[in-house]
This record gives sequence, C-alpha cells and structure tokens, in this order.
Amino acid sequence: MQFHFTRHARQKFLRVRKAGFPITRKQIKKIIASPVRVENRHDGTNIAMIVIDKNHVLRVVYRYENDIIIVITFYPGRRKAYEI
Repeated sequence: MQFHFTRHARQKFLRVRKAGFPITRKQIKKIIASPVRVENRHDGTNIAMIVIDKNHVLRVVYRYENDIIIVITFYPGRRKAYEI
C-alpha cells in the first residue's frame, strides 16, 4: 500500500519530537495498519489511534485517495480524553 504524507504531516514529525514524542513514518504506517480504534468521519477522513504510554495515545488523521493513503496529520493526546 502506498502512503503520501502531506506537507503538514511531514512538518509535524519535528514538532512532536520537540514535545517529547519521537514518531517515525514507519510507526504512522503501523498505526494505520493495526489501530486500537478507528473513527470514520463523515467528510471521508479516518482517525486511527493507538496507546503510546500509560497516559497518552497517538491519533493519525488520514484518507484514501485512488488506492493511496494520504496522511493528513497526527498528534498525541491524553488517554482519558479518548476513553481508552
């Protein structure tokens, strides 16, 4: 399966690393392939989520376009906010 990372998503790697969450493209692909939870949004986007530590999750926003997965953005969040 092919992946395309938007400019925003590519820039996000540096931002989350500075915030203490070093994330790689390989991890993003793995999250999309094997999420703990997926939310399918009415606008055609999906949000895949995994637990990254006891207090945090990582959420990846993406969509399918012509058999390509477009990674729009990703962000860490607090587990309790997502009830997981």
